[in-house]
Amino acid sequence: MTQPIFLIGPRACGKTTVGEGLAQATGFEFVDTDRWLRQHSGMTVAEIVEKEGWEGFRQRESDALQAVTAPGTVIATGGGMVLSEANRQFMHERGVVIYLCAPAQVLAARLAAVPEQGQRPTLTGKTIVDEVEDVLAERETLYRATAHHVVDATGSRDEIVAQLLTALHLAQAS
Repeated sequence: MTQPIFLIGPRACGKTTVGEGLAQATGFEFVDTDRWLRQHSGMTVAEIVEKEGWEGFRQRESDALQAVTAPGTVIATGGGMVLSEANRQFMHERGVVIYLCAPAQVLAARLAAVPEQGQRPTLTGKTIVDEVEDVLAERETLYRATAHHVVDATGSRDEIVAQLLTALHLAQAS
């Protein structure tokens, strides 16, 4: 299989960490759309949002998705990538989409443990737990509808990568 693999899910679900591990295990390249966007724009996500608003950021995010999509690539997408119907369709048609699923409490604990100030502004101005719960409530259906596979992302990186390899192997066999 050389189709691109898209990892979707909210902040702190492990898209980058797991994506790097999956790329190592498969020999694929790894790209994080947020990192790519920062490198190519010379701005942080927070700076883009400040200058261009969320709409401008979302357009840049969509452009980044299309720019990095290539065979043999594991792509960690931004948490809001699924908000665009065009992005959902693009990923679903051009590769294998995997939703890294974890409960709000796990995500909030991860965000609190490793705060990334300056990278991503709060979407709602609420506490981490409240915001994560709200974002999950808004996007859960989109993540599930877009994904070819849903994987429990509460374990260790190696456990999650093993689950992904099994899911991808099963997908190849079918």
